[in-house]
Amino acid sequence: MENILDNMNDLSTKYLGLDLKNPLIVGSCGFTNSVDKIKELADNGAGAVVLKSLFEEQIQAELSANLDSYTADYPGATDYIRAYTRGNEVDSYLKLISGAKKSVDIPVIASINCVSAHEWVAFAKSIEQQGADAIELNISLLPSNPKMTSGENEQKYAEIINAVSGMISIPLTLKMSHYSASLANLIQKLSWTDKVSGFVLFNRYYSPDIDIDKMVVKSADVLSSPSEGCGPLRWIALMSGLIEKDLVASTGVHDSEGVIKQILAGATAVQIVSTVYKNGAGQIARILKGLDEWMEQKSFADLAAFRGKLSYEKATEPAVFERTQFMKYYGGLS
Repeated sequence: MENILDNMNDLSTKYLGLDLKNPLIVGSCGFTNSVDKIKELADNGAGAVVLKSLFEEQIQAELSANLDSYTADYPGATDYIRAYTRGNEVDSYLKLISGAKKSVDIPVIASINCVSAHEWVAFAKSIEQQGADAIELNISLLPSNPKMTSGENEQKYAEIINAVSGMISIPLTLKMSHYSASLANLIQKLSWTDKVSGFVLFNRYYSPDIDIDKMVVKSADVLSSPSEGCGPLRWIALMSGLIEKDLVASTGVHDSEGVIKQILAGATAVQIVSTVYKNGAGQIARILKGLDEWMEQKSFADLAAFRGKLSYEKATEPAVFERTQFMKYYGGLS
């Protein structure tokens, strides 16, 4: 197959210190849970892939079957690593990392979906040993417990980051929730540490809905829509001039226009998932082609030439990123 990047402008970017051929990262999903699918994504031009998440609950379930051999004190943790990596889920995940690294020449980022800094963190070392280029911590923070303060909820980020970063030497990126009483302050504080190299904004959670005919709770739409890209766009534009870490847009990026907008706001790269489900792996090539054609029209030779040109820091009217209510003029009301 002809290299999808042949004869294109320079679409390369650097994320977490890793060299990406282009800013399209296929996020954690069903398309990144097998070597064959990952190879198809790479063949169609993906700049990197984030493997299907391994959930903390999966690891904990396997640990519970080996509690007799578990030792909480590191480096004694190697005892239980040996025990629970015999489990199907964990062992399969390690094999996926190893197989993907042998099959593609793009960065392979492992993903852990977690809510705590419990025993599972020692598994991070196994991820590194299997060759993963980085780890994405997908921290699922839904502050639904009224007995917990915002500070207590947000402390989970620091606890998990501190625990995992002490185990590994590969880059760590944080896919975080938009739920925070002071989101800008939280991101900035986390960015000041040398333990996190990037931020993925944001987690897209399962959302419940109600079927009024059957009178049951059901799942809302699993796939995102382009309109959902406005949330990450706002926060990337606000934060890109405040922190020196990589920012990646996640949710609502479906086409080249969506990619361009996020980079103009200051994004280092973008994650795509729903558009691949809807249009197949070939959508990657179509997005890259649209990005390249737009850059050609605007005479931008590389991504750095327009990255952040419309961020909060550089926008002509930056207040639009902070406006939270519609004025009558914008609402079309008389």
